[in-house]
Amino acid sequence: MCSLPVPREPLRRVAVTGGTHGNEMSGVYLARHWLRAPAELQRPSFSTMPVLANPEATAACRRYVGRDLNRTFTSSFLTARPTPEDPYEVTRARELNQLLGPKASGLAFDFVVDLHNTTANMGTCLIADSAHNVFAMHLCRHLQLQSPELPCPVFLYQLPGEESYSIDSVAKNGMALELGPQPQGVLRADLFLRMKSLVGKALDFIELFNQGTAFPAFEMDAYRTVSRVDFPRTEDGDLAGTVHPELQDRDFQPLRTGAPMFQLFSGKTVLYEGEATVYPIFINEAAYYEKGIALIQTEKFTFPVPALPPLSPDP
Repeated sequence: MCSLPVPREPLRRVAVTGGTHGNEMSGVYLARHWLRAPAELQRPSFSTMPVLANPEATAACRRYVGRDLNRTFTSSFLTARPTPEDPYEVTRARELNQLLGPKASGLAFDFVVDLHNTTANMGTCLIADSAHNVFAMHLCRHLQLQSPELPCPVFLYQLPGEESYSIDSVAKNGMALELGPQPQGVLRADLFLRMKSLVGKALDFIELFNQGTAFPAFEMDAYRTVSRVDFPRTEDGDLAGTVHPELQDRDFQPLRTGAPMFQLFSGKTVLYEGEATVYPIFINEAAYYEKGIALIQTEKFTFPVPALPPLSPDP
């Protein structure tokens, strides 16, 4: 897992990216809205740039046109010599790397908030790379405290030794909002307004930090990946069953040994056989069928987050 240093200077350049996946409509329409009304994103101590991340996929209302853009911000893609055969998203990732980065450089944007929807029953999920990202953990905690009526679980996606690959990794720091359930290609007013409010509260937190607010230490619960589980399949690779009704829509709920996991088309129930209790997320996510993922098993853990020391306010 990576360990990002705590900022010791005010954050000056922030970006909000939507439409990284072109059929996740809350981010698409918020990006379009803020491109017309960018003043809503500005704060006294920093500027915020709205970005429609994947215009071609957005125009087609598809997740992507060539390959998943949000898996394309690795050094192998960003530094390779361009060729005419490159998928659109590879070219676009390099463009975004120049706009928001370059990745791992002092010229990169200070923070990126990336906006996503899921077809799974994830509610209001806050996604960061690892527990070592102190600034992002404080931001997640701020959003939880500012929205006590909403469960806001934190998912830490990065596996040990894994290179960061998402669009927010191009900046010096970042996180993603994952709201659902929402069908692909559909805009729901409740999730649109919730996402808009969360972005505003995230920008307010950065403003508080820039103005010298101190944030005390705390303990946080979060979920991290244990394994990715495929559907039951036939010998030729077709689906042999799907998520069991008793597991469907139970994202972030405990799955214990012996509980139903899959329902085969034959009628047989496949039980969870692991010894440890896990917490499945992205259950039956539509976009993950092509990736061979029926759900992601996570473990829930508690960890301390150190204080975020105050900056000296700028004159």
